[in-house]
Amino acid sequence: MSRNKKNHAGRLFAIGDIHGCPDELSAILNAIAPHEGDTVVFVGDYVDRGPSARDVVELVSELKKGPAEVITLKGNHEDMMLSFLGMAGHYGDSFLFNGGAATLDSYGVREDNLHNAMERIPDHHLKFLKDLSLSYLRPPYLFVHAGVLPTRQLEEQDPEDLLWIRQEFIFNPHEIGAIVVFGHTPMRGVMIDLPYKLGIDTGLVYGGKLTCLEFNEGVVYQVGRGSRQVRARQTPLR
Repeated sequence: MSRNKKNHAGRLFAIGDIHGCPDELSAILNAIAPHEGDTVVFVGDYVDRGPSARDVVELVSELKKGPAEVITLKGNHEDMMLSFLGMAGHYGDSFLFNGGAATLDSYGVREDNLHNAMERIPDHHLKFLKDLSLSYLRPPYLFVHAGVLPTRQLEEQDPEDLLWIRQEFIFNPHEIGAIVVFGHTPMRGVMIDLPYKLGIDTGLVYGGKLTCLEFNEGVVYQVGRGSRQVRARQTPLR
């Protein structure tokens, strides 16, 4: 688990599931313009289903070189991709059928050269995938991809639940002692269930929106699929 070890004076952002949609991510990043002292947390699912997972990974990789602190969490889709490529992960046999074919296509991998997929993916993209964290604790928030098992304390959580859990987490309160910020389960709008959870997967790749939360002032930034126009509105996030 990645934990907050710094005194942060800047803004704190969280960005939901991107799923291979680089244009909308670029619009959000241009709107928030992260600078030194800021922290940007991605809750995972950069790849699969959308037009260019490769461009998304490149955008986030470039952002990590900039002045802001960038926290990149692992989604279940990255875990499947790693497994498919023969690295540490699970359910690699389900990768192609869950949007992975679109991801490989963005790297120039076709059906007849699947066995050489790893060779087509740049080394720094493979490192990006391998270095992803499962969670990031920054009180009062805990950032994860899917959620937590409500009956367990933070140190008892299973990686399987952090990457895959849905209803059991969404429909129940938990005793983690933090507001869990998560993606994974697409919703029409931001799920605000305080003091327990904030859901920020608003179904971009399915024709919905990409959501970014700014926690200091309580601002929701959103851009619709196929749009470059980012809209912002204030809402309580604590």
